[in-house]
Amino acid sequence: MTEAKQPESPVLVADRGAVRVITVNRPDKLNALNAATLDALADAFDAAAGDESVRCVVLTGAGPKAFVAGADIAEMNTLAPVQGRDFSLRGQRLMRRIETLPKPVVAMVNGFALGGGLELAMCCHLRIAGDNAKLGQPEVNLGLIPGFGGTQRLLRLAGRAATLELCLLGAPVDAQRARELGIVNRVVAAAELEEETMKIAAQLADSAPLALRGVLDCVNVGGECGIEEGLQYETAQFGLMFSTGDMREGTTAFLERRKPAFQGH
Repeated sequence: MTEAKQPESPVLVADRGAVRVITVNRPDKLNALNAATLDALADAFDAAAGDESVRCVVLTGAGPKAFVAGADIAEMNTLAPVQGRDFSLRGQRLMRRIETLPKPVVAMVNGFALGGGLELAMCCHLRIAGDNAKLGQPEVNLGLIPGFGGTQRLLRLAGRAATLELCLLGAPVDAQRARELGIVNRVVAAAELEEETMKIAAQLADSAPLALRGVLDCVNVGGECGIEEGLQYETAQFGLMFSTGDMREGTTAFLERRKPAFQGH
């Protein structure tokens, strides 16, 4: 009797030292996000958040063609209105989980990052794109609008004019244009994308984890409140750092002209 072939996991997880690499693994579908993939990503990010050995996460897509080319249109085509709303909420919960992860998340954008793929990249803390990447919100071409937070995060990253251009016209932009708009942080040659992204991830993994978390918290809070509240929050977080061993190690290492060894406490 032959064994039934088990379906491949829609998400792969691998560790490179203190860097966890999470890969959307549906290359035959250009890594499109269906419900099962959203759930697998949520589980992977929950595990990364709870693992003290993980100091940075890199998110990418399998294969050379796509980071994530969008949500799974075949699955969405069958949804009723309430199911469509629930699908949107499922995606938004994942995006918010990634955005508020207490560890830096770097999107390694290889190829297409369209629709849900751009929304997934935008909730990461840094975005490094290959020079062959194409990014956009083409939902209007399907009679839809972005449903995983695209209108809101694009507005905050690139401003009103760019958001309306990408969402109303539905045409993708190349990586360099995305960088000019503030959607991605850096553009590198596609052949060097993995090497350059992992260099940045390794730098983050060597940094003080509690200080990184403080920065992430301050930016998340400050982006949604007034300047006075944001400054108060920053001051509180700044003071909190003085209770950490990493602050003592970092300042002592500076005075002693040596590289600090941060422990995360």
